[in-house]
Amino acid sequence: MVGAPPIAIDPPLPGADFTDSYSIQVAEPLHAREAARRMMERRPRWVSGLLVLRNLAVTPFGLKRGPPAGAERIGIFPVVSASPERVVMGFDDAHLDFRVVVEVAPARDGQTVTATTFVRTRNRLGRIYLVAVKPFHRVIVKAMLAQVGRN
Repeated sequence: MVGAPPIAIDPPLPGADFTDSYSIQVAEPLHAREAARRMMERRPRWVSGLLVLRNLAVTPFGLKRGPPAGAERIGIFPVVSASPERVVMGFDDAHLDFRVVVEVAPARDGQTVTATTFVRTRNRLGRIYLVAVKPFHRVIVKAMLAQVGRN
């Protein structure tokens, strides 16, 4: 897995306080929506367990536990926009806004799939939450991105 530079053109969350990006090479051709599905819907069990703990921990503080009802979703995230090359998922909350962008691009031996996260905090609670989840976030995104290459 290779770190990739954050998306510089048309950022989906202007003014983001945190951005990171990870890429993986896959042999088969995929549309961004399929890559995002593999990433979000095939997450390792330990990631699901951490999400359950996260939901229990944030409920008393008023952080959202999931996406708005009725939104098109991939896994647990609502789709903000989608094209064959790029899917943007995420939502806004009182404490922070986030977007996860999954992009596919041709590579020498297949495709590069890149997952980029953008977070914009709105207040102190959002900043505290971001600091608390950052170490887990990096490990989780890499593990979920690895699922894209598995058939």
